[in-house]
Amino acid sequence: MRGRAIIYSAAEMDWLERHRTLSIQDCFRGFRERFGRRDVSAVHLHALRKRKGWKTGRTGRFEKGSVAHNKGVKCAPGRGGRHPNARKTQFRKGNRPHNTKHAGHERVSKDGYVEISVEQRNPHTGFERRYVLKHLWLWEKANGPVPEGLCLKCLDGNRLNTDPTNWEPIPRATLPYLNGRYGLAYDSAHPEVKPALIALAKVKHAARRAGRAAD
Repeated sequence: MRGRAIIYSAAEMDWLERHRTLSIQDCFRGFRERFGRRDVSAVHLHALRKRKGWKTGRTGRFEKGSVAHNKGVKCAPGRGGRHPNARKTQFRKGNRPHNTKHAGHERVSKDGYVEISVEQRNPHTGFERRYVLKHLWLWEKANGPVPEGLCLKCLDGNRLNTDPTNWEPIPRATLPYLNGRYGLAYDSAHPEVKPALIALAKVKHAARRAGRAAD
């Protein structure tokens, strides 16, 4: 039949259209029993459905609320997930991967700050632990929450030094004066000059606020 058109009678076409919702195998068997066509295969009927645009009503997806045919059915011993080879690689109850990051694990962010894993629920993922900035976490444990409008500035310029005494709360608006934008490159300055730079940044910030209030 390769290269030759298959001709269907009007009765056959009517039967095929009325039974288009059957699976292709059931449709094929029923068609052969009804009309005795040995020159027609299941592939031919499937192609005919496509050409005619007959919809079967099936999407090929699990519908909401559907139950799997094998729900609750266990594999036979020695088969599937109960095969000895499969058992060797299965996680045991309570097992943790070798690369699990437990509470207290530290890492360095791309900005150079130390982050530590603490036992606080992650608000984004719901996981039992999350990473926080270690210097902020230690400072707040020693001094309480950072006041609103303030942030912690590293005094010695070494962000890996998370000792609370190395971090000072300053107005967030003073940071532009200390990052080199206005000539006060704090992190690269000599240690003896750094306290004066912070004081100068605070004075400039206060003067700016006073000027705005006067306007």
